[in-house]
Amino acid sequence: MLAGFLRQNGLDIIATHEPGGTPLGKRLRSAFLETEEVVAPISELLLFAADRAQHVELLIKPSLTEGRLVISDRYADATFAYQGAGRGFDEGIVNEVIQLATGGLKPSLTLFFDITVATAIGRMSGHKGEERVENRMDRETTEFYDRVRTAYLGIAEREPERFKVIDANGSIDQVQRKVLDIVHVFLAS
Repeated sequence: MLAGFLRQNGLDIIATHEPGGTPLGKRLRSAFLETEEVVAPISELLLFAADRAQHVELLIKPSLTEGRLVISDRYADATFAYQGAGRGFDEGIVNEVIQLATGGLKPSLTLFFDITVATAIGRMSGHKGEERVENRMDRETTEFYDRVRTAYLGIAEREPERFKVIDANGSIDQVQRKVLDIVHVFLAS
């Protein structure tokens, strides 16, 4: 919705996502999320890093060089939250892997759509029967997702200028209004 709104207002936008924002990334995403075998936590960390490195080098950096705005559904903060806090990796190791994969490229603005884990699980279960396919991350425990959410909120406390928390408990229109308010301020600065 944000990318569409910005395009309608004349901005040159690339909308992408991780994992899977490049052809190689799509194959890595499929291999990771759709496998039935147990994935070692270190393999998970490095698979996401490989996807991100490809994404940064072949899509994000060239787009930024061309003067385009890049909107990515997830980026390095997700690795910090999911593999760091969720899987329990040492922050130093996770930060080294992120630095290696991104070359230090950080977003200027990050939006975190905050809802409780219970609300998120309720919303996901409400999507059953739709085209959405469950993947291995959907089967994680409530405790795992509590650690992930806490990690995201910790980033927001440490980096309030970049990392904005949006209460996502309202309707889609209410949440979109909050997003547009934040993005307007960001683009005006």
